[in-house]
Amino acid sequence: MAALLEKKHRDRGGRFLIEGVHLVQEALLAGADVETIVIDAERGVPAELRTLLGQTDCELIEATPAIMAKCTGTDSPPPVFGVVAKPKAGDASLYKPDSLVVVLDGVRDPGNVGTIIRSADAVGADAVILGRGCVDLYNPKTVRSTMGSLFHLPVIEGDLAELLPEAKKRGIHLVGTSLQATATCYSYDWSGPTWLLLGSESHGLSEAALAQVDTRMIIPMHGRSESLNVAMASTVLLYEAMRQRRYST
Repeated sequence: MAALLEKKHRDRGGRFLIEGVHLVQEALLAGADVETIVIDAERGVPAELRTLLGQTDCELIEATPAIMAKCTGTDSPPPVFGVVAKPKAGDASLYKPDSLVVVLDGVRDPGNVGTIIRSADAVGADAVILGRGCVDLYNPKTVRSTMGSLFHLPVIEGDLAELLPEAKKRGIHLVGTSLQATATCYSYDWSGPTWLLLGSESHGLSEAALAQVDTRMIIPMHGRSESLNVAMASTVLLYEAMRQRRYST
């Protein structure tokens, strides 16, 4: 199980780790394919999981604190962790008539990626796409940062060179942010099918992705800050999309 801390073994085995009571709980409640749950033998079954574990047929194992630490790669291991099979995500959720999809291009910070997935989940987005060059979705830090939202909506790792042109063929509008844009995120009409493209803080969208963008917009700022980080920017944009779609009068 400790091998799953490395990407090559996660890719080879098609499995990844979830750590802590909350992630295990969310995975079980969401019906994820949890294969094994490992419990710290000295601490016993966490109270929050007793009912759920009584209803699952996955393998249950007890381990010493030393084994828990080795398998989770931390000196302060959680009382429980699990092994989950990677889901086989299809593309049906990407092309809905009113789709709202977040597309990440070269975002490498696991905390930012996890937060963006949480924000997408919070507003009811249809999916998140991680293009090549992004941090591994199943990196333990990324998984932890999603706080369970990973199990609530499709998150797809794909090739933007194929996905973006296909979206445009299907009439989906591709939008991205630019400090040089004149239109704001509040003047854009988010009611139609939209894919929101976000790049890394240091480099922004790649030239290839930027060439596919239909509308460039800016998040207006009236203080002295030069920019928002990509996770904060995504939250502002997604909540404006939700406001227009669900709360406009």
